[in-house]
Amino acid sequence: MKVCSRCIILFVILGIHFSCENDEKVKNQKNPNVLFISVDDLNTWLGCLNKFSNTKTPNIDKLAARGVLFSNAHCQAPLCGPSRASIMTGLRPSTTGMYGMTPDEQIRSDNPATKDIIFLPEYYKKNGYHTMGIGKLFHVYAPKGIFDEEGGRVRGFGPHPKKRFVWDGYGTSKERKEKYGRTNTDWGAFPETDSEMPDHQSVNWAIERINKKYDKPFFIGLGFLRPHVPLYVPQKWFDMHPLEGIQVPPYLADDLDDIPSVGLQINDLPMMPTTEWAKKSGEWKKIIQAYLACVSFVDYEIGRLIEALDKSDHADNIIIVLWSDHGYRLGEKGTFAKHGLWETATHVPLMIAGPHIPKGKIINAPVELLSLYPTLLELSGLPSYVRNEGKSLVPIINDKMDKQDAYALTTYGLNNHAVKSNGYRYIRYEDGKEELYDHQTDPNEWTNVANNPKYQKEKTTFKNYLPTINAQWDENSNYKFQPYFVEQKARTNEAK
Repeated sequence: MKVCSRCIILFVILGIHFSCENDEKVKNQKNPNVLFISVDDLNTWLGCLNKFSNTKTPNIDKLAARGVLFSNAHCQAPLCGPSRASIMTGLRPSTTGMYGMTPDEQIRSDNPATKDIIFLPEYYKKNGYHTMGIGKLFHVYAPKGIFDEEGGRVRGFGPHPKKRFVWDGYGTSKERKEKYGRTNTDWGAFPETDSEMPDHQSVNWAIERINKKYDKPFFIGLGFLRPHVPLYVPQKWFDMHPLEGIQVPPYLADDLDDIPSVGLQINDLPMMPTTEWAKKSGEWKKIIQAYLACVSFVDYEIGRLIEALDKSDHADNIIIVLWSDHGYRLGEKGTFAKHGLWETATHVPLMIAGPHIPKGKIINAPVELLSLYPTLLELSGLPSYVRNEGKSLVPIINDKMDKQDAYALTTYGLNNHAVKSNGYRYIRYEDGKEELYDHQTDPNEWTNVANNPKYQKEKTTFKNYLPTINAQWDENSNYKFQPYFVEQKARTNEAK
């Protein structure tokens, strides 16, 4: 068959056109998109981790299976504000002095460590990404201007019923209200529908943006509020977790008898339900049921989000990271709270999926949330940020790092630290008092062996991991909820 010269020219032009168009698409897709998912107060009671107490998290489990699950990840502070400030600045609390809640707009104020820091989403923006954010990402939402599209956040942790269901937020020592403050802690089925929940609305907002086309790579940050207290979600999520199937975690009534005084001061939380109260009142399983209901609700919303992503044009070129800012105790160590340097307060979910990331891989070595910033930059093909104190997890993902020496450091207040390494937890408080737990024989951290000569070698090793810089409290960082931190800030800042 003969082909005319005009047709040949036309085919060549069309070929060049489509080739250029494809080249442009490839160029635009050089850097992967990023979906950055934060879940407030989510502990490790997930199906993909320890499957505790009849937990139901099928969507989070699927996400873990499509990437790398870090089964031994730990926060830099067991409190929302300093943990999130650390992740977003790439700096340790001991470097910044941000041990309490710092208003988003004041993280970069007069603090010499942070006054010119570039926040994680902002770094993406400065490197050509279209950035979007909604929900709780920093302590409240985010500093102004770091996202191209601002979804904001509904204030507080509602919706709330007119009256609390169970707990008044003050606790049993009402004469100490002013000294300790009030919490959102309460539990029960409310409201009627998922659509009334801010997290549902945040997912709708994110899905709208996932379904759009962009001429540059994008970064979407989405911060879920649940399972932060109050533990309110619609009744259908409670129905998924019948009380008769609920397990309570291991508990020892005299567990705190060998804890140093500073540890006891930090754990003095009368505004929170105590485990003894929960046992006597019959509320322990109900609190756990409410927590699991909140987790299942969030899991469903994450499923909606990922399903929309998988149906979009961006499905094959996106990094998905899911993390929680700290753990959450549900009766362990005598209370229901984060607030502590023990395993159940620092242990967090962390998973990363995306192009060129192994599927179904589980890494059991201890890692830090501080590593999120440098890890995401490396996976995204962006230049490293010299100010990052964390180390990229890409080498450990690719089996190019010795896991034997891996460790995670958590800080709670000035010069109180915990080190998780090699099957141990070492805690050192500001007065030099210590705790040490051997997880091989004591996974519940019931027996403090810090004074046992058998473990002196381990203690010496772990001391080397403690920070050499312990900055004074940042002027704008406060934690008035708990008197120990009020007193510590006043005492140490007067002395400087």
